[in-house]
Amino acid sequence: MMVIPVGFGRATSLLIKRFSWFQADCLVRRKHSSYDVAIVGGGIVGLASARELIQRHPKLNYILLEKEKELAFHQSGHNSGVIHSGIYYTPGSLKAKLCVRGAELSYAYCEKKGIPYKKCGKLIVAVEQDEIPRLKALHERGLQNNVQDLSLIDAKEIQEREPYCRGLMALDSPNTGIVDWREVALSYAEDFCEMGGTIKTRFEATDFQITKESHKDSTDGLKYPITIRSSKETAIQCSYVVTCGGLYSDRLSQKSGCSSEPRIVPFRGDYLVLKPEKHYLVKGNIYPVPDPKFPFLGVHFTPRMNGSVWLGPNAVLAFKREGYNVFDFDLRDFTDAVSYSGVQKLVLKNLVFGVNEMYRGIVIAAQVKQLQRYIPALTVNDVSRGPSGVRAQALDKDGNLVDDFVFDGGSGAIGSRVLHVRNAPSPAATSSLAIGEIIADEAGKRFKL
Repeated sequence: MMVIPVGFGRATSLLIKRFSWFQADCLVRRKHSSYDVAIVGGGIVGLASARELIQRHPKLNYILLEKEKELAFHQSGHNSGVIHSGIYYTPGSLKAKLCVRGAELSYAYCEKKGIPYKKCGKLIVAVEQDEIPRLKALHERGLQNNVQDLSLIDAKEIQEREPYCRGLMALDSPNTGIVDWREVALSYAEDFCEMGGTIKTRFEATDFQITKESHKDSTDGLKYPITIRSSKETAIQCSYVVTCGGLYSDRLSQKSGCSSEPRIVPFRGDYLVLKPEKHYLVKGNIYPVPDPKFPFLGVHFTPRMNGSVWLGPNAVLAFKREGYNVFDFDLRDFTDAVSYSGVQKLVLKNLVFGVNEMYRGIVIAAQVKQLQRYIPALTVNDVSRGPSGVRAQALDKDGNLVDDFVFDGGSGAIGSRVLHVRNAPSPAATSSLAIGEIIADEAGKRFKL
């Protein structure tokens, strides 16, 4: 277990980040283990929420708990790096509102902190006639969501923006960008620490209990009525809890006596990487027109801040919640998934789609064939296997993907003091600062901070 101290200077912190500062041995500034608010989960959503809470209520004591030795280790460090603009989402939905505001806040934050980003834009490309009505509907949806500078462009304009891309019509979103979201998340952590927050890594929250007696170093009685225990038999006491558990958000809810629904089901996405000598084929993000018959978006082209270009991903059921390799397996995760009625119904509804996704994950040529619909010059020799990510997909018992954010609490001695972020779907990274605002709003109301 490691505690990160307060008060790093800007120049020092940048060096620390560069050398994986969350793995370093840091001075323990807080000797006791009682806090007003504990945030469980050191991904980008948990860090953004912790940062917002401490900004609003600086007189309270905060601790953020992360089970890994590093922050932003899972979804926050295994994503496409896109700053989404908010085109796809149902007008008026929380997802749409948070994405549009989140993108605005993210660009402003990166400017303020000197974090590199690039507004490389995005084309959503229709390659078949029957995709054009859906593309036009997507344009209208984006306008309703107040996405900036959207326009429909024709085949000639597509080639002006992406010389190697072929399509009949495209939706041009110049406000879409790219950034290293893990760097952003670590900057949130730095802000939190500088404002007096404490971070403990290697602390896996395994149990939430009512505090039976005061900690030996505490004279505060039952001011901190919740005890959070870790897998290493350490514990902290707190008054209130906010959980941002990502792939384990449903299990954290159950451990605190709250609902197990919606259930989290892990889906792995495997990317290909464009070889460096072929980077000229792609300038910005190139995306397909979503097909409502299928549960996931489909393959796309994504430039990265380090100069690489990712192609894909597919989407297959993962047999381990944090399993980034094809053969990763965890018996409990597998059993939880395949025994859940929601998964069974999803598989039956999308059996052909699922088989095709698995095939594309194994056979590179099949993945490339999909990508060639947009860039015909691409060949199998131009790509190699790349990284994988696992998304925490919330699923209801009827097999429907839960597409919007879900914030939940409970009742009773523990449940009334806990706020769970039950579902933070893509684009959670883009929306992180906006999510932090809404979490702080909700925590303030529920906990009377």
